[in-house]
Amino acid sequence: MFSNFLKKKLNEDQTSSIFVNGIFDVIDRGFTTVCDCINEDPGFVASPGIDAKAVDEFALIVITANIVEMERLFEGHSGTRTMQLIYEKLATAYKMDSLEMRELIQEYKQFMKRVNLPSKTTLYAMSKAVFHKYELNQFQDDYFKRMNAPNPVFLKRLDELLHNFLWNWESFFKKYRL
Repeated sequence: MFSNFLKKKLNEDQTSSIFVNGIFDVIDRGFTTVCDCINEDPGFVASPGIDAKAVDEFALIVITANIVEMERLFEGHSGTRTMQLIYEKLATAYKMDSLEMRELIQEYKQFMKRVNLPSKTTLYAMSKAVFHKYELNQFQDDYFKRMNAPNPVFLKRLDELLHNFLWNWESFFKKYRL
């Protein structure tokens, strides 16, 4: 109980700013590593050659996954307001209005849900979304290419890498309170 008083209290705007800036920072710092790992993965018969500048799809996958996780955790008026501010800040960054941003994220949510069936694990959805958005099937051996499914060994390696792009809410709530 006393530890709650030692935590820094944040309002919705501060929380949304920390979240959006943190997500963009981790994407900016980490996408090159993701490209290198995919391009050099021994599971492919040829290197996919993903360009480190082709970050747009990856960024939207990471943002969407983190929003999905956030929606599971945040409830009530404060959660609704925080989510609204996040969409506004993302819309500004993407030079679109908030409604367009919501629709874009909703499209990605549906896509990730579809490629991840029957699993509901967000991390797996991220890996499968990266696999499909970057059209990695064409670089697999014939067996997995015919199945149009990611090699599970590659997918496991990608899961381990993409885990670093999911916001650590447990750590956040140890330091801050809303």
